[in-house]
Amino acid sequence: MQTPLAFIAQRWTPSPRILRRAALSAVVMSVLIIVTGGAVRLTGSGLGCDTWPKCTDDSLIVTAEQGFHGFVEFGNRMLTYVLSAAVGWAIIAARSTKPWRRGLTRWGWAQFWIVMSNAVIGGITVWMGLNPWTVAGHFLAANALLTVTVITWHRAGEGDTPARPRVPKPVRKLSWAITGVSALLIVLGTTVTGAGKHAGDSSDVPRMPWDWTDAAHLHAVAAWAVCALAVAMWLVLRVVDAPDDTRARARDLLIVLLLQGGIGYVQYFTGVPELLVAAHMLGSSLMWIAVLRLALSLRERPLPTADIPAQADPELATA
Repeated sequence: MQTPLAFIAQRWTPSPRILRRAALSAVVMSVLIIVTGGAVRLTGSGLGCDTWPKCTDDSLIVTAEQGFHGFVEFGNRMLTYVLSAAVGWAIIAARSTKPWRRGLTRWGWAQFWIVMSNAVIGGITVWMGLNPWTVAGHFLAANALLTVTVITWHRAGEGDTPARPRVPKPVRKLSWAITGVSALLIVLGTTVTGAGKHAGDSSDVPRMPWDWTDAAHLHAVAAWAVCALAVAMWLVLRVVDAPDDTRARARDLLIVLLLQGGIGYVQYFTGVPELLVAAHMLGSSLMWIAVLRLALSLRERPLPTADIPAQADPELATA
């Protein structure tokens, strides 16, 4: 029996541009779901819908009695369906590409399963009254989705041949260090939020058991480590005469880190205002995208090129 995906693939072949756009749409929606999830917390709307999967015990959708907070929380839940549609488009486009790119399709399905699992984590977070540990897990799972969508987007513009390096191995190891420390930076960011002022609800929500300013100082140390590694990468790529696009990725990362660091320090010294926290969350996503794109640019999988038929010699043709 033919599956719906196979049925669509028989009748539609996306262009490379459509394939890339489909993959990019999942990246954009992943960032948007992170930022709007932060907005739920920053507006104190984390329990605007006080149960899951329903919004209340008696209603699947938000009610007028729940007011502003209910609409914010329910709106974020509904955005998950838009995210799922973007992921579905990416899966269909990958499956319909000719020839079928099985590996790319698997990356698409990985997105789907992360979305489903994170929806469950979100429900558990509501059931547990915004426990800071489940809130942190919910945020990290969203970043796992962002990771997979960025890789899928990058792979959509490549071929399926084995990857080959574009820079020496020590440079690639430096990139692994940047990626690892950046991941640690994001994890440490959840410890600042989990112990900080924005609990996500107006009631007394438990916090992580440490002072948020100490967590912020440790977070800042990791941020400076990422900056130092990024500057080293920017310099090294010039020494080894790396490709222009790779050097551009290193430059982009430095710009994002500069802006993100500025926002971080301003929000710390101004009492962590909600708008700056939201901007910092957006910056976190953009930083992670820049880190991943830099790492992925250090190797290549060339697209297959069609053979160009040899042209006949004009003199032989007239002989």
